[in-house]
Amino acid sequence: MNESKQASPTDDAALISGRRAFIQHSIGAISALMLPAATFAQSTSGENASRTGDRPSPASYRIDPEIKTTVERMISFPVDLRGLAANQLSDVAKYDAFGYGAWTFGPGLPVVQRTDILSASYSNPQPVRIAKFANFFTFSDIHITDKEAPNQLIAFQSMERYAYGNTSIYSPVMLYTTHVLDAAIQTINALHKRNPIDFGLSLGDTCNSTQYNELRWYLDVIDGKVITPSSGAHVGADAIDYQKPYQAAGLDKTIPWYQVMGNHDHFFIGSFPVDADKSLGIRESYVSSQVWSLADALVPHFSAFPVLFDMRGFKSSPVYYTGLIDGTTPYGEIVYAGLSTSPAFAKGPPSVAADANRRSLRRSEWVQEFFTTTSGPVGHGFNLVDKAGPYANSPGFTCYSFVPKTDVPLKVIVLDNTQSEDDGSNDIHGHGYLDAARWAWLRAELAAGQAANQLMIVAAHVPIGVAAIGSEMEWWLNEDKTPPEHRNAVDLKGLVSTLQDTPNLLAWISGHRHLNTVKAFVSPDPAKPERGFWQVETASLRDFPQQFRTFEIHLNSDYTVSMVTTNVDPAVAAGTPAAQSRKYAVAVQQIVNRDVCQSTPNVRTVGSGAHQMPVPSMDPSRPQDGAGDPSIRFTDLAGSGVPCQGSCNAELLKQLSPEMVAVLRKRFS
Repeated sequence: MNESKQASPTDDAALISGRRAFIQHSIGAISALMLPAATFAQSTSGENASRTGDRPSPASYRIDPEIKTTVERMISFPVDLRGLAANQLSDVAKYDAFGYGAWTFGPGLPVVQRTDILSASYSNPQPVRIAKFANFFTFSDIHITDKEAPNQLIAFQSMERYAYGNTSIYSPVMLYTTHVLDAAIQTINALHKRNPIDFGLSLGDTCNSTQYNELRWYLDVIDGKVITPSSGAHVGADAIDYQKPYQAAGLDKTIPWYQVMGNHDHFFIGSFPVDADKSLGIRESYVSSQVWSLADALVPHFSAFPVLFDMRGFKSSPVYYTGLIDGTTPYGEIVYAGLSTSPAFAKGPPSVAADANRRSLRRSEWVQEFFTTTSGPVGHGFNLVDKAGPYANSPGFTCYSFVPKTDVPLKVIVLDNTQSEDDGSNDIHGHGYLDAARWAWLRAELAAGQAANQLMIVAAHVPIGVAAIGSEMEWWLNEDKTPPEHRNAVDLKGLVSTLQDTPNLLAWISGHRHLNTVKAFVSPDPAKPERGFWQVETASLRDFPQQFRTFEIHLNSDYTVSMVTTNVDPAVAAGTPAAQSRKYAVAVQQIVNRDVCQSTPNVRTVGSGAHQMPVPSMDPSRPQDGAGDPSIRFTDLAGSGVPCQGSCNAELLKQLSPEMVAVLRKRFS
């Protein structure tokens, strides 16, 4: 990496705990060995056969024809390699020498039946299924990245010891984000031919930094258009695999898909409102011809609590050029990174080719792009937002609901639970949050679905009850100076209570943490097990394990519901950029050694002295006793040859209320 000398590895890996502490786990986990030159399959018909002048249209990347889920096989690799420290992720050329990124297939991951939320007297280990209500997929946190943008924070991953594990600001997988999505789409199409898929849900963080070109790459991959995965001067487009234009396959046009908003979709690198402090010039930095320079805001700032990622820190000193990947090298060398006073920058700020397509999108602009696609439905859910009702005056309102099949009593509630641009917070904007309008809307949707005898699923970006106080993933606790109109309208305890008071709620599904977990929210009343519900998280397509999920919802003969959820690896073919991405994802996991099977303890207080916070963390409906959450489980594959799997396949059973059972008996005998 140019002008950014690697810091010596340290054992000081303990992250600061507290109200807004640093990321308890890195979002990232990425890497692998370099593959042979990419193999292309030249297309000969339709749009792919078009020519520009005398040049043939870009080729497509095929996937492996052997399509298998994690039930059949798992990716396996050693976890005890040595050679590079976490602050040396950018030494990609050295990965081969230390064996990073090599993987093979191991045994499959069983589907584990979970009965945690059922009554203690329930006993039916093999319920007979009498109707299939839905078959759908979810993917999340694709983080389509313009790695050539001049306003990233790449340099800080290796220079700031509190950021060594933060692969969200740098990882070599940044080179191949569109290619992984293309491979995942092709894998979904193959599964659809075996078992028709009713719809898909994208659970947010489609973009990495709310850029127009990032969103268009995302939409155009799903639409099956030609993708030019570079910006600015498009350096390396004829020679470097991750820069070459290619023909995306596109999602099968018979599968409708719906969109959830994530924090990266409307915040700078998912962390800061673009226009919160105009003196920082964040909006202008997107389209600038000069590499951004700013102070390191990752250093702790102690006020009431230690804070990392404090916007105010950008105005301190010293000042750094934050680096980018310019597409000139096969390993994605980082350039223009280091102290502004370095001799390398004596002639002035480094310059890049400016690109208007890098512009930052406002909420309304981001939403509008979903109406400019060739896949369906029109607007991908945002056409269903109530623009004439009580939420018409809520700018950027992106909540809606839909019924996937008219003959099945199932409603999907799509909820935007990301923070607001004007909530007054100075720290990273990755917390769960509902303003008054969204909270009122959610309560109304839950009540309407219950009254209409509909089973319900809430699809939101941020999960609930799984992240500890002090992590950037927790439910946002209003800061002392937050104006009343911008405060979080509900605390986590109140939210969980409302969900438990909705007995027809099957599950809350989400992304955000880049993890695959299944968690049980048990009914507070043992006599009414129907008040329990499930939470299912879908990992990131960017970071290891780079998986999406399928869900099958079945009605059983005893009028329980079975929800079978399975992780799926994109069927990448050897020699393609998507396969290269998998190798990098594995390598980063090996180097950073990120915990992908987390169960953070429930704790009552955090901090010390005057800064104690008597606020429940994790699941507020569980004992706040410092113990881990036993409802978050992972299948034990010890001794199987798969030492790190990060996946979770399960059949989740749910009992229904007597009233709902009576309704279903009449319709499904």
